[in-house]
Amino acid sequence: MPTPAADSESLLTPSEVATLFRVDPKTVTRWAKAGKLSSIRTLGGHRRYHEVEVRNLLNGIPQQRPTEA
Repeated sequence: MPTPAADSESLLTPSEVATLFRVDPKTVTRWAKAGKLSSIRTLGGHRRYHEVEVRNLLNGIPQQRPTEA
């Protein structure tokens, strides 16, 4: 059984994210530049996306929920 730390370190390429959302990989890059999706850069300068964040976004789970008073 994978540990939570292993899940949080699973990274996806722009192409893999684009396939999940059925969009062009350039769209995924634009989302990252707009701050809609966080990314990290490899040593070669390529973007990678955290799988957990992508899956949450795909399932419609917001990253931060407003607190109700």
